Amino acid sequence: MTTQRRTEHIPPGRPRPRPLAPPAWLLAGLRPSSGRIPWAAAARAGIAMAAPLAVGFALDEPEYGALVSMGALAGVIGDTADAYRMRVLNIAVPQALGAVGVALGTLVYGRGWLAVAVLTLIALLSGMISSIGTVASVSGLLLLLNAVVGAGLPMPQPWWTAPLLLTTGGLFVLALTLLGWPVRGRRPERSAVAAAYRALADALEACGGPQAAYDERRRQVTQALDHAYDLVLGRRARVHGRSPSLVRMLAQLNVLIPLVEAAPAVHLRGRPPAPGIPAAVRELAAAVEEGRTGTPVLDLPAPHTPSERAIDSALRHAAVIVHLAEPDPYNVDDRLGRPASLRVRARRGVRDMMLSEASWRYGLRLALCIGLAQSLVSLIEVERSYWVALTVTFVLKPDFGSVFSRAVLRALGTAAGLVLAAAVLSEVPRGWWDVPVMVVLAALIPVFSVKGYAFQTAAITPVILLLSDQLNHEGFDLILPRLLDSLIGCAIALVAGYLLWPESWHTRIGDRLADAVDDAARYVEHAFAPVADEAALRAARQSRLQARRRIYRDLSGVRSEFQRALTEPPPTGARAAAWWPLVVALERIVDATTAARVRVNHGAAPPSADEVDRIARQLRELAGDVRSSPVPVRVDTPPEDDETGVLAPVRQELAAARAISHRPA
Repeated sequence: MTTQRRTEHIPPGRPRPRPLAPPAWLLAGLRPSSGRIPWAAAARAGIAMAAPLAVGFALDEPEYGALVSMGALAGVIGDTADAYRMRVLNIAVPQALGAVGVALGTLVYGRGWLAVAVLTLIALLSGMISSIGTVASVSGLLLLLNAVVGAGLPMPQPWWTAPLLLTTGGLFVLALTLLGWPVRGRRPERSAVAAAYRALADALEACGGPQAAYDERRRQVTQALDHAYDLVLGRRARVHGRSPSLVRMLAQLNVLIPLVEAAPAVHLRGRPPAPGIPAAVRELAAAVEEGRTGTPVLDLPAPHTPSERAIDSALRHAAVIVHLAEPDPYNVDDRLGRPASLRVRARRGVRDMMLSEASWRYGLRLALCIGLAQSLVSLIEVERSYWVALTVTFVLKPDFGSVFSRAVLRALGTAAGLVLAAAVLSEVPRGWWDVPVMVVLAALIPVFSVKGYAFQTAAITPVILLLSDQLNHEGFDLILPRLLDSLIGCAIALVAGYLLWPESWHTRIGDRLADAVDDAARYVEHAFAPVADEAALRAARQSRLQARRRIYRDLSGVRSEFQRALTEPPPTGARAAAWWPLVVALERIVDATTAARVRVNHGAAPPSADEVDRIARQLRELAGDVRSSPVPVRVDTPPEDDETGVLAPVRQELAAARAISHRPA
């Protein structure tokens, strides 16, 4: 007797039911990234946060040790830069504002509605500061966090004790960070410049191959070049005069630009370059990183086409500049424009912050949620908790990504961290055993931070609870109240910081992409603008380089916004995904324009002024279509009549872009 398996009959036309699974936006946030584990940062974190605890126990002042460790925690979270001079700013400036925050919080501790009003005003300022820049954003975050902690936990007296101890912890992290400066002073900048050369070698190897593979390698070149210029020019803004090593690195970056421009021309030719060309670029990368000088030896094939002549000329010139011991400081210009001084940039940032509608809107959102959180814990007859406002601060920081996904991931990460904290608080005796436990838990923060926000939250939660236990001595009783507080904070952020603001439901990709399309139109005009003499030629080249870099920076911002929007629930995430083909199409338009300019520089016939004007006009029409449409509308566009000439690839890519997003009649 045989047994037949019964199968469910699905009528024709009815879709097969999908198995239950978490939504894609949640899975995107829970998927760990593949970032490199920062072992040195993990070791610094373990030492910086455990040593103050040990000193506190040795002096029989565990509360003081816990406050120093809290300050060290802020320094560990803020130590994200590569160059040492930038790390000084990233740690020291936020610590200064953090000291102000905890002082204000301590002064209003137990003051009821006065504490609510003060924290609400600090939240408004914190949100507005976030629009100035990265360092200001972290500073605003620490200002608010420390104010919340000072207003929610009993601090040692007099009032200046807590700011002093917290600042000591941050400075301890800074001291540990700078131990390698005498040995590795300029290595981060040199490594960044060498990485840009290696990324270009990878892109050259992808030339002539599949378009998707080349696009990915070219984006990596853009990221590496942006990072290198940020490090080198960031140091330049704080160095008076011209340091020889700095001039040399800037020259090595500048001569990489013609090679980057020649790569699209090589790719459009449809055949990969000779193997010796990427190998020569990798050899230059090694020379940059090792600081080698001398006479370069190049074994390159003879060039025949305009693209081959472009890559050959750029590579030979780069080899000479890379191996020069002392580049001429008077002939080295900043291809992205000379950066303004710190004083000028700070004044400009404050002015933009005060006049920006987005800055005020972000500040008001954060102030509303902090005010509600503090009012709630002041009105409800339960033990007052700072954790609600703390959760709101982390979730609602406007420039840190999607509020919705951060609220959900924060809740999940906190739950995971509380499980670990429960094991520690229930099994580890209070006292000296906390020191080795803190070494392990603190080291996990940098390791988990590179994996994603939920992982970082899971690592930070037990550390904060362990330090809080040194101040209020609640032990295991901290666990369930903190979970409830986290859920309340996430709910406040979702309702008052997300659902009540219609802008939360819309992606900004379309507007930012339209701005990039307008920049592309200006780039086309700059690339083929007529010049009268040699001085005008140099000025036009400088303007073209800056326009091209500005477009790729804009597109980098669009990509960041795209990644943020993908973590939003429908329909925002789906609308964002619809813009992706146009982002790729715009990058290819810029590449094709660059390739055309390179070919003209090496013998190809230049395009007519009418042809350039027509392409620029079509790009501006495309920008208008993008601004007027909430989502891309795919339509058929007629092909161009003239498919010859140096701008033919540009017209083809532009036709593809117009087909992706066009206002229907």
